[in-house]
Amino acid sequence: MERQFRVSRVQPLTRQLGDVIPLPVSVRPDPAANFPISTHLSVSAPTEAADIAEQLAELLRHATGRPVSRTSGEDEEAASFRILLDGYDKNPDDRNGTAAEAYGLEINSETVTLRAGSNQGLFAALQTLRQLLPEEPADEIVLPGGRIEDEPRFAYRGTMLDLARHYFEPADIRSFIDAIAQLKINHLHLHLTDDQGWRLEIPGWPRLTEIGGGPGTGVDGAGPGFLTIPEYADLVAYAAARYITIVPEIDLPGHVNVVQVAYPELTADGQPVPPRTDAEVGYSSLVAGKEETYTFVEDVIRVVSDLTPGPYLHIGGDEAFSTPPEDYRTFLNRVLPLAGKYGKRAIGWHEIAAVDLPPTAIPQYWRIEPADGGVAKAAAAGHQVIMSPADRAYLDMKYDQDSPLGLDWAGVVGVERSYDWDPADRLPGVGEESLLGVEAPLWSETLRSLADVQFMAFPRLAAIAEIGWTPRADREWRSFRARLAAFGPRWTAQGINYYRSPEIDWA
Repeated sequence: MERQFRVSRVQPLTRQLGDVIPLPVSVRPDPAANFPISTHLSVSAPTEAADIAEQLAELLRHATGRPVSRTSGEDEEAASFRILLDGYDKNPDDRNGTAAEAYGLEINSETVTLRAGSNQGLFAALQTLRQLLPEEPADEIVLPGGRIEDEPRFAYRGTMLDLARHYFEPADIRSFIDAIAQLKINHLHLHLTDDQGWRLEIPGWPRLTEIGGGPGTGVDGAGPGFLTIPEYADLVAYAAARYITIVPEIDLPGHVNVVQVAYPELTADGQPVPPRTDAEVGYSSLVAGKEETYTFVEDVIRVVSDLTPGPYLHIGGDEAFSTPPEDYRTFLNRVLPLAGKYGKRAIGWHEIAAVDLPPTAIPQYWRIEPADGGVAKAAAAGHQVIMSPADRAYLDMKYDQDSPLGLDWAGVVGVERSYDWDPADRLPGVGEESLLGVEAPLWSETLRSLADVQFMAFPRLAAIAEIGWTPRADREWRSFRARLAAFGPRWTAQGINYYRSPEIDWA
Protein backbone atom coordinates (compact mmCIF):
# COMPACT_ATOMS: atom_id res chain seq x y z
CA MET A 1 0.00 0.00 0.00
CA GLU A 2 1.42 3.36 -1.01
CA ARG A 3 2.19 5.69 1.89
CA GLN A 4 0.17 8.90 2.05
CA PHE A 5 1.92 12.12 3.06
CA ARG A 6 0.39 15.38 4.19
CA VAL A 7 2.29 18.28 2.64
CA SER A 8 2.11 21.03 5.22
CA ARG A 9 3.53 24.01 3.39
CA VAL A 10 5.80 25.26 0.65
CA GLN A 11 9.42 25.57 1.77
CA PRO A 12 11.09 28.25 -0.34
CA LEU A 13 14.77 29.09 0.12
CA THR A 14 14.74 30.98 3.42
CA ARG A 15 17.73 29.44 5.21
CA GLN A 16 21.30 30.41 4.56
CA LEU A 17 24.08 27.83 4.44
CA GLY A 18 25.39 28.78 7.88
CA ASP A 19 22.02 28.90 9.65
CA VAL A 20 22.77 25.86 11.79
CA ILE A 21 23.70 25.08 15.39
CA PRO A 22 26.53 24.60 16.19
CA LEU A 23 28.01 27.13 13.74
CA PRO A 24 30.44 25.31 11.40
CA VAL A 25 34.12 26.18 11.20
CA SER A 26 34.05 27.19 7.53
CA VAL A 27 30.97 28.24 5.55
CA ARG A 28 31.38 29.37 1.93
CA PRO A 29 27.97 30.16 0.42
CA ASP A 30 27.42 30.03 -3.34
CA PRO A 31 23.91 31.29 -4.18
CA ALA A 32 24.44 30.36 -7.82
CA ALA A 33 24.66 26.72 -6.72
CA ASN A 34 21.35 26.45 -4.85
CA PHE A 35 19.95 22.93 -5.09
CA PRO A 36 16.22 22.48 -5.79
CA ILE A 37 15.16 19.08 -4.51
CA SER A 38 13.66 17.26 -7.47
CA THR A 39 10.88 14.70 -7.69
CA HIS A 40 13.38 11.86 -8.07
CA LEU A 41 15.54 11.44 -4.99
CA SER A 42 18.40 8.98 -4.75
CA VAL A 43 21.18 8.35 -2.24
CA SER A 44 24.46 6.63 -3.05
CA ALA A 45 26.88 5.41 -0.40
CA PRO A 46 29.58 2.78 0.06
CA THR A 47 28.57 -0.35 1.92
CA GLU A 48 30.46 0.77 5.01
CA ALA A 49 28.18 3.80 5.30
CA ALA A 50 24.88 1.98 4.72
CA ASP A 51 23.46 3.07 8.07
CA ILE A 52 24.19 6.73 7.35
CA ALA A 53 22.65 6.37 3.90
CA GLU A 54 19.43 4.98 5.38
CA GLN A 55 19.26 7.81 7.91
CA LEU A 56 19.71 10.33 5.11
CA ALA A 57 17.05 8.62 3.02
CA GLU A 58 14.64 8.73 5.95
CA LEU A 59 15.31 12.44 6.49
CA LEU A 60 14.55 13.10 2.82
CA ARG A 61 11.37 11.02 2.93
CA HIS A 62 10.21 12.94 5.96
CA ALA A 63 11.05 16.37 4.54
CA THR A 64 9.63 15.81 1.07
CA GLY A 65 6.96 13.16 1.45
CA ARG A 66 8.49 11.37 -1.55
CA PRO A 67 10.15 8.01 -2.07
CA VAL A 68 13.93 7.86 -2.01
CA SER A 69 15.92 5.25 -3.88
CA ARG A 70 19.27 3.84 -2.75
CA THR A 71 22.20 3.07 -5.04
CA SER A 72 25.65 1.66 -4.48
CA GLY A 73 28.81 3.71 -4.45
CA GLU A 74 29.54 2.66 -8.02
CA ASP A 75 26.42 4.52 -9.17
CA GLU A 76 27.20 7.71 -7.29
CA GLU A 77 27.35 9.91 -10.38
CA ALA A 78 23.64 9.37 -10.97
CA ALA A 79 22.60 10.06 -7.38
CA SER A 80 21.27 13.40 -6.18
CA PHE A 81 22.74 12.83 -2.68
CA ARG A 82 26.18 11.29 -2.42
CA ILE A 83 27.94 9.94 0.66
CA LEU A 84 31.72 9.58 0.41
CA LEU A 85 33.83 7.78 2.99
CA ASP A 86 37.19 8.75 1.62
CA GLY A 87 39.61 9.74 4.35
CA TYR A 88 38.55 13.38 4.57
CA ASP A 89 40.50 14.82 7.50
CA LYS A 90 40.94 18.47 8.41
CA ASN A 91 43.19 17.62 11.35
CA PRO A 92 45.59 14.85 10.32
CA ASP A 93 47.70 14.93 13.50
CA ASP A 94 44.52 14.85 15.65
CA ARG A 95 46.15 16.46 18.65
CA ASN A 96 42.77 17.28 20.20
CA GLY A 97 41.09 13.97 19.37
CA THR A 98 38.49 15.45 17.02
CA ALA A 99 39.55 14.14 13.60
CA ALA A 100 36.92 11.39 13.51
CA GLU A 101 34.15 14.01 13.52
CA ALA A 102 35.56 16.20 10.73
CA TYR A 103 33.39 16.39 7.64
CA GLY A 104 32.64 18.30 4.46
CA LEU A 105 29.24 19.18 3.01
CA GLU A 106 28.96 20.48 -0.55
CA ILE A 107 25.71 21.62 -2.16
CA ASN A 108 25.62 22.56 -5.83
CA SER A 109 22.87 22.83 -8.39
CA GLU A 110 22.97 19.11 -9.21
CA THR A 111 24.13 17.18 -6.15
CA VAL A 112 24.58 17.24 -2.41
CA THR A 113 27.74 15.53 -1.17
CA LEU A 114 28.54 14.46 2.39
CA ARG A 115 32.19 13.55 2.88
CA ALA A 116 34.13 12.30 5.90
CA GLY A 117 36.82 9.88 6.92
CA SER A 118 34.52 7.96 9.27
CA ASN A 119 30.86 7.25 9.83
CA GLN A 120 31.05 9.47 12.90
CA GLY A 121 32.02 12.39 10.68
CA LEU A 122 29.26 11.51 8.23
CA PHE A 123 26.77 11.51 11.10
CA ALA A 124 27.89 15.04 12.02
CA ALA A 125 27.45 16.10 8.39
CA LEU A 126 23.97 14.59 8.45
CA GLN A 127 22.98 16.70 11.46
CA THR A 128 24.06 19.84 9.63
CA LEU A 129 22.11 18.88 6.51
CA ARG A 130 19.11 18.01 8.65
CA GLN A 131 18.89 21.63 9.83
CA LEU A 132 18.86 22.85 6.24
CA LEU A 133 15.85 20.64 5.48
CA PRO A 134 12.34 21.45 6.74
CA GLU A 135 11.18 19.60 9.83
CA GLU A 136 7.73 19.03 8.32
CA PRO A 137 6.93 17.79 4.79
CA ALA A 138 7.03 20.47 2.08
CA ASP A 139 6.39 20.24 -1.64
CA GLU A 140 9.07 22.69 -2.73
CA ILE A 141 12.51 22.68 -1.11
CA VAL A 142 15.63 24.51 -2.20
CA LEU A 143 18.89 23.90 -0.33
CA PRO A 144 21.38 26.79 -0.13
CA GLY A 145 24.44 26.21 -2.29
CA GLY A 146 28.02 26.26 -1.14
CA ARG A 147 30.56 24.34 0.88
CA ILE A 148 30.95 23.64 4.61
CA GLU A 149 34.15 22.25 6.10
CA ASP A 150 33.85 21.48 9.76
CA GLU A 151 35.29 19.81 12.85
CA PRO A 152 34.71 20.26 16.58
CA ARG A 153 36.74 22.40 18.91
CA PHE A 154 36.65 19.85 21.76
CA ALA A 155 36.50 16.06 21.67
CA TYR A 156 34.14 15.91 24.67
CA ARG A 157 30.82 17.74 24.36
CA GLY A 158 28.40 16.43 26.91
CA THR A 159 25.30 16.76 28.98
CA MET A 160 24.29 14.95 32.13
CA LEU A 161 20.92 13.54 33.19
CA ASP A 162 20.35 12.83 36.88
CA LEU A 163 18.43 9.56 37.28
CA ALA A 164 19.11 9.27 41.02
CA ARG A 165 17.01 12.19 42.30
CA HIS A 166 14.26 11.32 39.81
CA TYR A 167 14.20 8.25 37.61
CA PHE A 168 13.39 8.56 33.92
CA GLU A 169 12.21 5.59 31.91
CA PRO A 170 14.35 4.24 29.03
CA ALA A 171 11.91 5.63 26.44
CA ASP A 172 12.38 9.12 27.89
CA ILE A 173 16.16 8.75 27.88
CA ARG A 174 16.07 7.62 24.25
CA SER A 175 13.99 10.67 23.36
CA PHE A 176 16.57 12.88 25.08
CA ILE A 177 19.37 11.12 23.18
CA ASP A 178 17.61 11.84 19.87
CA ALA A 179 17.29 15.53 20.76
CA ILE A 180 20.90 16.05 21.86
CA ALA A 181 22.35 14.17 18.87
CA GLN A 182 20.98 16.88 16.56
CA LEU A 183 23.23 19.40 18.35
CA LYS A 184 26.32 17.17 17.92
CA ILE A 185 26.48 16.43 21.65
CA ASN A 186 28.57 13.28 21.83
CA HIS A 187 28.58 12.25 25.52
CA LEU A 188 25.67 11.56 27.86
CA HIS A 189 26.68 11.37 31.52
CA LEU A 190 24.12 9.39 33.55
CA HIS A 191 24.13 10.17 37.28
CA LEU A 192 22.94 6.75 38.43
CA THR A 193 23.33 6.85 42.22
CA ASP A 194 22.83 9.30 45.06
CA ASP A 195 21.40 9.54 48.56
CA GLN A 196 17.84 9.26 47.25
CA GLY A 197 18.11 6.42 44.76
CA TRP A 198 20.21 3.70 43.06
CA ARG A 199 19.24 3.24 39.41
CA LEU A 200 21.34 0.42 37.95
CA GLU A 201 21.05 -3.29 38.68
CA ILE A 202 24.25 -4.74 40.19
CA PRO A 203 24.48 -8.57 40.39
CA GLY A 204 25.36 -9.73 43.89
CA TRP A 205 23.96 -6.60 45.50
CA PRO A 206 20.22 -6.94 44.84
CA ARG A 207 19.00 -4.65 47.62
CA LEU A 208 20.64 -1.67 45.89
CA THR A 209 17.78 -1.61 43.39
CA GLU A 210 15.15 -3.45 45.43
CA ILE A 211 15.37 -0.68 48.03
CA GLY A 212 17.22 2.08 46.17
CA GLY A 213 15.00 1.82 43.10
CA GLY A 214 11.77 0.96 44.85
CA PRO A 215 8.68 2.96 45.81
CA GLY A 216 9.36 6.13 47.76
CA THR A 217 12.80 6.77 46.30
CA GLY A 218 13.83 10.00 44.63
CA VAL A 219 13.47 13.53 45.97
CA ASP A 220 10.14 13.75 47.81
CA GLY A 221 9.74 10.03 47.13
CA ALA A 222 8.46 10.92 43.67
CA GLY A 223 10.89 9.10 41.38
CA PRO A 224 11.10 5.30 41.79
CA GLY A 225 12.56 2.93 39.23
CA PHE A 226 15.85 1.52 37.99
CA LEU A 227 17.54 0.19 34.87
CA THR A 228 17.93 -3.54 34.50
CA ILE A 229 21.14 -4.73 32.89
CA PRO A 230 19.40 -5.39 29.52
CA GLU A 231 17.76 -1.94 29.63
CA TYR A 232 21.10 -0.27 30.32
CA ALA A 233 22.77 -2.24 27.53
CA ASP A 234 20.01 -1.20 25.14
CA LEU A 235 20.49 2.48 26.06
CA VAL A 236 24.25 2.22 25.56
CA ALA A 237 23.70 0.69 22.11
CA TYR A 238 21.00 3.22 21.20
CA ALA A 239 23.31 6.08 22.09
CA ALA A 240 26.26 4.52 20.26
CA ALA A 241 24.18 4.28 17.08
CA ARG A 242 23.94 8.09 17.33
CA TYR A 243 27.66 8.44 18.12
CA ILE A 244 26.99 9.33 21.73
CA THR A 245 29.11 7.75 24.48
CA ILE A 246 27.38 6.89 27.75
CA VAL A 247 29.38 7.97 30.82
CA PRO A 248 28.01 6.21 33.92
CA GLU A 249 28.45 7.79 37.35
CA ILE A 250 28.54 5.93 40.66
CA ASP A 251 28.88 8.72 43.21
CA LEU A 252 31.44 7.92 45.96
CA PRO A 253 32.40 8.18 48.83
CA GLY A 254 29.58 10.63 49.69
CA HIS A 255 26.03 10.69 48.33
CA VAL A 256 25.59 7.09 49.50
CA ASN A 257 22.73 7.15 52.02
CA VAL A 258 20.63 4.77 49.91
CA VAL A 259 23.56 2.29 49.83
CA GLN A 260 23.70 2.26 53.61
CA VAL A 261 19.92 1.88 53.87
CA ALA A 262 20.19 -1.20 51.67
CA TYR A 263 23.36 -2.58 53.30
CA PRO A 264 23.82 -1.40 56.90
CA GLU A 265 27.10 -3.33 57.13
CA LEU A 266 28.60 -0.51 55.06
CA THR A 267 27.93 2.06 57.79
CA ALA A 268 30.53 2.97 60.43
CA ASP A 269 28.75 1.06 63.22
CA GLY A 270 26.88 -1.54 61.17
CA GLN A 271 23.55 -0.06 62.16
CA PRO A 272 20.74 0.86 59.74
CA VAL A 273 20.27 4.45 58.65
CA PRO A 274 16.90 5.96 57.73
CA PRO A 275 16.09 6.64 54.07
CA ARG A 276 16.28 10.25 52.92
CA THR A 277 14.22 11.87 50.17
CA ASP A 278 15.10 15.50 50.85
CA ALA A 279 17.57 17.40 48.68
CA GLU A 280 20.25 18.00 51.31
CA VAL A 281 23.84 16.94 50.54
CA GLY A 282 27.02 16.06 52.34
CA TYR A 283 25.73 13.99 55.26
CA SER A 284 26.58 10.45 54.09
CA SER A 285 29.88 8.67 53.55
CA LEU A 286 31.34 5.26 52.98
CA VAL A 287 33.90 4.22 55.60
CA ALA A 288 37.46 4.49 54.35
CA GLY A 289 38.79 2.16 57.08
CA LYS A 290 36.56 -0.88 56.38
CA GLU A 291 37.57 -3.54 53.90
CA GLU A 292 33.88 -4.22 53.23
CA THR A 293 33.78 -0.76 51.62
CA TYR A 294 36.32 -1.69 48.99
CA THR A 295 34.78 -5.10 48.30
CA PHE A 296 31.52 -3.30 47.52
CA VAL A 297 33.13 -0.53 45.49
CA GLU A 298 35.25 -2.87 43.37
CA ASP A 299 32.27 -5.11 42.64
CA VAL A 300 30.27 -2.11 41.43
CA ILE A 301 33.10 -0.64 39.37
CA ARG A 302 33.79 -4.01 37.74
CA VAL A 303 30.14 -4.54 36.79
CA VAL A 304 29.58 -1.01 35.48
CA SER A 305 32.85 -1.10 33.53
CA ASP A 306 31.91 -4.43 31.95
CA LEU A 307 28.51 -3.06 30.92
CA THR A 308 29.90 0.15 29.44
CA PRO A 309 32.05 -0.02 26.28
CA GLY A 310 32.95 3.68 26.40
CA PRO A 311 36.29 4.80 27.83
CA TYR A 312 35.02 6.68 30.90
CA LEU A 313 33.73 5.86 34.37
CA HIS A 314 32.62 8.72 36.63
CA ILE A 315 33.19 8.09 40.35
CA GLY A 316 31.69 11.33 41.71
CA GLY A 317 33.81 12.46 44.63
CA ASP A 318 31.90 15.67 45.34
CA GLU A 319 30.44 17.12 48.52
CA ALA A 320 31.92 14.47 50.82
CA PHE A 321 31.55 16.85 53.75
CA SER A 322 31.17 14.09 56.33
CA THR A 323 34.29 12.27 55.13
CA PRO A 324 37.37 13.45 57.05
CA PRO A 325 40.03 14.83 54.66
CA GLU A 326 42.52 12.05 55.42
CA ASP A 327 39.81 9.41 54.91
CA TYR A 328 38.82 11.07 51.63
CA ARG A 329 42.41 10.82 50.38
CA THR A 330 42.69 7.21 51.56
CA PHE A 331 39.47 6.29 49.80
CA LEU A 332 40.34 7.93 46.47
CA ASN A 333 43.87 6.56 46.48
CA ARG A 334 42.38 3.06 46.58
CA VAL A 335 39.36 3.63 44.35
CA LEU A 336 40.61 5.81 41.49
CA PRO A 337 43.07 3.15 40.25
CA LEU A 338 40.20 0.64 40.07
CA ALA A 339 38.83 2.44 37.02
CA GLY A 340 42.11 1.77 35.23
CA LYS A 341 42.15 -1.82 36.46
CA TYR A 342 38.90 -2.37 34.58
CA GLY A 343 39.93 -0.49 31.45
CA LYS A 344 38.40 2.95 32.10
CA ARG A 345 39.57 6.52 32.56
CA ALA A 346 38.25 7.87 35.83
CA ILE A 347 36.32 11.13 35.78
CA GLY A 348 35.42 12.80 39.05
CA TRP A 349 33.99 16.09 40.19
CA HIS A 350 36.85 18.50 40.72
CA GLU A 351 37.20 17.74 44.45
CA ILE A 352 39.20 14.66 43.40
CA ALA A 353 42.06 17.00 42.50
CA ALA A 354 42.84 17.14 46.23
CA VAL A 355 44.76 13.85 45.81
CA ASP A 356 47.54 12.75 43.51
CA LEU A 357 45.57 11.53 40.53
CA PRO A 358 46.29 8.55 38.29
CA PRO A 359 47.80 9.80 35.01
CA THR A 360 44.59 9.51 32.97
CA ALA A 361 42.12 10.80 35.58
CA ILE A 362 39.94 13.77 34.60
CA PRO A 363 38.65 16.39 37.07
CA GLN A 364 35.30 17.97 36.15
CA TYR A 365 34.99 21.52 37.48
CA TRP A 366 31.47 22.38 38.65
CA ARG A 367 31.64 25.24 41.18
CA ILE A 368 31.15 28.99 40.70
CA GLU A 369 34.36 30.31 42.28
CA PRO A 370 36.73 32.16 39.92
CA ALA A 371 39.76 29.97 40.75
CA ASP A 372 40.59 26.49 41.97
CA GLY A 373 44.13 25.59 42.95
CA GLY A 374 43.59 21.84 42.82
CA VAL A 375 42.29 21.85 39.26
CA ALA A 376 45.06 24.23 38.16
CA LYS A 377 47.62 21.90 39.72
CA ALA A 378 46.11 18.91 37.97
CA ALA A 379 46.16 20.75 34.63
CA ALA A 380 49.80 21.72 35.18
CA ALA A 381 50.57 18.03 35.75
CA GLY A 382 49.04 17.19 32.36
CA HIS A 383 45.52 16.13 33.34
CA GLN A 384 42.66 16.97 31.03
CA VAL A 385 39.72 18.87 32.52
CA ILE A 386 36.00 18.97 31.74
CA MET A 387 34.44 22.37 32.37
CA SER A 388 30.93 22.55 33.88
CA PRO A 389 30.68 25.74 35.98
CA ALA A 390 27.27 25.82 37.61
CA ASP A 391 26.69 29.53 37.02
CA ARG A 392 27.00 28.99 33.25
CA ALA A 393 26.51 25.32 32.36
CA TYR A 394 24.08 23.85 34.92
CA LEU A 395 20.79 23.27 33.16
CA ASP A 396 18.91 22.94 36.46
CA MET A 397 19.42 26.59 37.36
CA LYS A 398 16.34 28.77 36.91
CA TYR A 399 16.19 30.86 33.74
CA ASP A 400 14.95 33.77 35.86
CA GLN A 401 13.33 34.23 39.25
CA ASP A 402 9.90 33.39 37.82
CA SER A 403 10.95 30.01 36.39
CA PRO A 404 8.57 27.30 37.64
CA LEU A 405 11.34 24.66 37.80
CA GLY A 406 14.94 24.63 38.88
CA LEU A 407 17.20 25.94 41.61
CA ASP A 408 19.04 29.23 42.01
CA TRP A 409 21.97 28.61 44.37
CA ALA A 410 24.37 29.42 41.50
CA GLY A 411 22.20 32.34 40.34
CA VAL A 412 19.73 32.50 37.50
CA VAL A 413 21.12 31.37 34.14
CA GLY A 414 19.43 32.73 31.04
CA VAL A 415 20.25 31.74 27.49
CA GLU A 416 22.75 34.53 26.91
CA ARG A 417 24.53 33.74 30.17
CA SER A 418 24.77 30.08 29.08
CA TYR A 419 26.35 31.21 25.81
CA ASP A 420 28.49 34.22 26.70
CA TRP A 421 31.49 32.57 28.37
CA ASP A 422 34.43 30.46 27.31
CA PRO A 423 35.80 27.30 28.98
CA ALA A 424 39.40 28.33 28.30
CA ASP A 425 38.90 31.55 30.29
CA ARG A 426 37.01 30.05 33.24
CA LEU A 427 39.84 29.06 35.60
CA PRO A 428 43.36 30.48 35.91
CA GLY A 429 45.87 27.80 34.97
CA VAL A 430 43.35 25.77 32.93
CA GLY A 431 43.73 26.91 29.34
CA GLU A 432 42.62 25.53 26.00
CA GLU A 433 45.37 22.92 25.91
CA SER A 434 44.15 21.40 29.21
CA LEU A 435 40.50 21.03 28.26
CA LEU A 436 38.98 17.73 27.20
CA GLY A 437 35.72 19.59 26.73
CA VAL A 438 32.57 20.97 28.26
CA GLU A 439 29.47 19.41 29.83
CA ALA A 440 26.05 20.77 30.83
CA PRO A 441 24.67 18.84 33.83
CA LEU A 442 20.94 18.61 34.52
CA TRP A 443 20.09 17.68 38.11
CA SER A 444 16.58 16.46 38.70
CA GLU A 445 15.48 17.59 42.18
CA THR A 446 12.63 19.65 40.70
CA LEU A 447 11.95 17.54 37.59
CA ARG A 448 9.14 15.00 37.28
CA SER A 449 8.76 14.29 33.53
CA LEU A 450 10.44 14.28 30.15
CA ALA A 451 8.67 17.58 29.44
CA ASP A 452 10.44 19.05 32.50
CA VAL A 453 13.79 17.76 31.21
CA GLN A 454 13.18 19.35 27.82
CA PHE A 455 12.06 22.64 29.34
CA MET A 456 15.27 23.01 31.36
CA ALA A 457 17.66 21.66 28.70
CA PHE A 458 16.41 23.54 25.67
CA PRO A 459 17.38 26.07 24.46
CA ARG A 460 20.38 26.35 26.82
CA LEU A 461 21.95 23.06 25.75
CA ALA A 462 22.21 24.48 22.23
CA ALA A 463 24.42 27.22 23.68
CA ILE A 464 26.72 24.71 25.38
CA ALA A 465 26.82 22.61 22.20
CA GLU A 466 28.07 25.59 20.20
CA ILE A 467 30.67 26.44 22.85
CA GLY A 468 31.99 22.89 22.59
CA TRP A 469 32.05 22.76 18.79
CA THR A 470 32.63 26.20 17.27
CA PRO A 471 35.98 28.05 17.42
CA ARG A 472 35.81 30.71 20.12
CA ALA A 473 36.69 33.51 17.66
CA ASP A 474 33.65 32.67 15.53
CA ARG A 475 31.04 32.68 18.29
CA GLU A 476 28.85 35.77 18.61
CA TRP A 477 25.63 36.18 20.61
CA ARG A 478 23.62 38.05 17.98
CA SER A 479 24.34 35.38 15.37
CA PHE A 480 23.51 32.56 17.77
CA ARG A 481 20.34 34.31 18.93
CA ALA A 482 19.08 34.58 15.35
CA ARG A 483 19.92 30.97 14.51
CA LEU A 484 18.30 29.80 17.74
CA ALA A 485 15.10 31.68 16.90
CA ALA A 486 14.90 29.75 13.64
CA PHE A 487 15.47 26.49 15.52
CA GLY A 488 12.36 26.94 17.65
CA PRO A 489 9.85 25.70 15.04
CA ARG A 490 12.00 22.58 14.61
CA TRP A 491 11.65 21.76 18.32
CA THR A 492 7.94 22.54 18.12
CA ALA A 493 7.49 20.13 15.20
CA GLN A 494 9.36 17.45 17.15
CA GLY A 495 7.12 17.91 20.18
CA ILE A 496 9.98 19.16 22.38
CA ASN A 497 8.80 21.31 25.29
CA TYR A 498 11.49 23.99 25.05
CA TYR A 499 11.44 27.23 27.05
CA ARG A 500 10.32 30.20 24.96
CA SER A 501 12.90 32.53 26.46
CA PRO A 502 12.05 36.24 26.06
CA GLU A 503 15.72 36.75 25.17
CA ILE A 504 14.97 35.20 21.75
CA ASP A 505 12.68 36.53 18.99
CA TRP A 506 11.25 33.11 18.18
CA ALA A 507 10.38 32.56 14.55
